[in-house]
Amino acid sequence: MKSLSLSAMATGMMLIASVAPAQTGQEVEKHAAHAGHEHAAHDHSEHQQATMPEAMPEQPPEAKPAGPHGGTIQQVGQFQIETMLEPGGIRLFTYDQQGQPLELKGARGLATLQIEGDAKRYRYDLFPEAGQDNLAKSLAVAVDLSKIAGRKVELAYQLVGIPGAERKPLQFTANGMVPMTEAQQVAAAIAAQKTCPVSGQPLGGMGKPIPVTVGDQTVYVCCAGCIDAVKENSAKYFPQQQAKLTVTEATAADAEAIKQQQLCPVMDEPLGGMGTPLKVTGLGRDVFLCCKGCLKFLEKEPQKYLAKLPPLPNAEKPQVVKATKADAQFVSAQKLCPVMDEPLDAMGGPYKTVVEGRVVYLCCPGCAKKLHADPAGYLAKLAKQGISPPAVK
Repeated sequence: MKSLSLSAMATGMMLIASVAPAQTGQEVEKHAAHAGHEHAAHDHSEHQQATMPEAMPEQPPEAKPAGPHGGTIQQVGQFQIETMLEPGGIRLFTYDQQGQPLELKGARGLATLQIEGDAKRYRYDLFPEAGQDNLAKSLAVAVDLSKIAGRKVELAYQLVGIPGAERKPLQFTANGMVPMTEAQQVAAAIAAQKTCPVSGQPLGGMGKPIPVTVGDQTVYVCCAGCIDAVKENSAKYFPQQQAKLTVTEATAADAEAIKQQQLCPVMDEPLGGMGTPLKVTGLGRDVFLCCKGCLKFLEKEPQKYLAKLPPLPNAEKPQVVKATKADAQFVSAQKLCPVMDEPLDAMGGPYKTVVEGRVVYLCCPGCAKKLHADPAGYLAKLAKQGISPPAVK
């Protein structure tokens, strides 16, 4: 939303007298004082709607998905009105019966906004907004609506001075939702995702989450070490690309896989302790659960629980497992992940993997690929730090 020019605002203040017969002097003063203010600056007091001259009958909304500027169009009398709600304000365009935009230089408007579930109303004056051709094809007000982003609102409009309206004000309402800013959309996506799909750790634990985009989809990871894993196996890390989950009871043919997994990733209890395990397919690998009660947790946060599973046997990717108490002295000696230079417990670890016959400890599974791609380089880095990884026993 572009800010209104000072000249346009000044002109609007002088010409608001054209609306004055429809309002009391006190209300005109209120409107002038509020023109151009940000939403946050209002005292949020409830205002009564101004009394207007006899107007064209209010029309029921006949909304179309989108107008020429991306707003919502509805028929009001002989006119088509396109309304737009933006984080930075309110804007509307007016078209004739042939869909041609009208010049609004002599028009003015009043928008009364009410948030769903809130009895208060907030009033804003709309003034002509000139484009690059110096023609005023829209009425607008610059106001910060980002604080009510995502909220449903109703806007009651009163417009005067519309060409061809025979001096009768146009009155109509429009419902909508205040869109989020780009920053708010990112924050909402991170909050909804919660965990890194690679490491299973909370997003934000390693600093600002990193977006990874494949096609038209984006997922957030906890650190740079997890980026390649997502790009190289997008089908696994973008659940919406996968087939619908299928749930069946495990059979004798699954005995070896159950033995390999051992524990339910949700309850951390031995599989079989609650009866026949459930087999879930559609997540890139089979997942076994101890009972039906665990299914909703797996469906809600699949990456969190996939990250807890042991590596598949004969997998091409590096074998990475959680360190145990037996590794405590080596973890204490190494201290930092050689890939990310972060504390080994920063991502819920330490994790460990074997490279060139040596056990190296990592902060997260996502670092294993980089380590295995350049084992000599990272072993040399550890050696410079005076660290000699233990040999595999």
